[in-house]
Amino acid sequence: MSEFTNTAEQRAQELATYMQGLLQGENGLQLIEKHAIKTSKFIPQDIVSAFDILMDKNISIEELKFVSNKLFNILYQTILEYPALKPAPGSILDIYTADNAIALERLKDMREHIKAINKQADRVQIQALSKKLVSFEQFFLHYTVIENVVFPLLETRWKHHQCVKIMWSFHDDIRRNVRKLRELLAADSLDVKEFNTICGLVFFNVNTIILREEKIIFPMLLETLSEELFAGMLEETIGIGLPFAGIKHPELKNKDLIFSDEDKVHLPTGALTAEQFNLIFNHLPVDITFVDENDTVRFYSNPPHRIFPRTPAIVGRKVQFCHPPESVHVVERIVDSFRSGEKDVASFWFHMGPKFILIQYFAVRNANKEYKGTLEVSQEISEIQNISGDRKLLDW
Repeated sequence: MSEFTNTAEQRAQELATYMQGLLQGENGLQLIEKHAIKTSKFIPQDIVSAFDILMDKNISIEELKFVSNKLFNILYQTILEYPALKPAPGSILDIYTADNAIALERLKDMREHIKAINKQADRVQIQALSKKLVSFEQFFLHYTVIENVVFPLLETRWKHHQCVKIMWSFHDDIRRNVRKLRELLAADSLDVKEFNTICGLVFFNVNTIILREEKIIFPMLLETLSEELFAGMLEETIGIGLPFAGIKHPELKNKDLIFSDEDKVHLPTGALTAEQFNLIFNHLPVDITFVDENDTVRFYSNPPHRIFPRTPAIVGRKVQFCHPPESVHVVERIVDSFRSGEKDVASFWFHMGPKFILIQYFAVRNANKEYKGTLEVSQEISEIQNISGDRKLLDW
């Protein structure tokens, strides 16, 4: 790899300066030539580091998404030619790649319907495409896995990792635009121009994110993570699931191990073993996540039907990294108001498909009213909303 001669810092700075120049309105062709964007041999790490440089300059996520698309378009061939390590067959990264491949096939399968709708927007084609979009929404689970399994590892193992904020924002764009397509198709009259625009965004962003996963993130993971960490990724992914690719469940060590009955925690209201604590939390009809006074996630419950996925990788992670960049300011506002003593509770509720979700945040304080953390409690309340009258007898 002798062709990679410039230092990593120099290469990353050239990319960052090129993108900053684009944002400042400079001529793109001149910038490409000035910073040797097409002729230099950039590697995946350079791209990741370049975005850290720009993030440190407080450039907005939307601007970064714009210039990142420009950069990847210019560097496409360079990225493909990089002698990257490849995932071993059957490994977790290979499974992620297979999941991506099936998603691309499903996108490709929609093209004929999109072309037909552009010729004549008849209900048969619209309904067929709507059905395929519903099926494609399963792929959102892939992004959930990347956000909850892969991103936390990057943040703890890589010095430069702020690119995950951009990727997460693209994930949200894809989710939002697929749902927008379904809304457009469900309308009495189809706005074909808007329909084509949103289709283009979905196809472009899905393909772009897959390129970034498989040609930037995955090769760097192979260069920097141990087999033990990959095994942990597999186990955590099994816990969430994948939409399309099958996962072979490994034999987990100590799967029948339980805590000793003597391992008790004594409290003013009783004493429980660690196993009992775990069982109680996991049988509550709510999802619980606890963040300590330093904004670090310390605990989450794991009931059978969690509303929002969690994996062990979230423990020890800063809460600011556990949310999409667009909503981080809300989280910080809640935590800051709890820490200052201004507020003690924050509540949100919204529909998520057929479910009605209530999310509440509670300030956790000790006997001296000192802030000790935030407790997030999420609950599906559609059934509770429908309760009326009295029930004083067992009816089953």
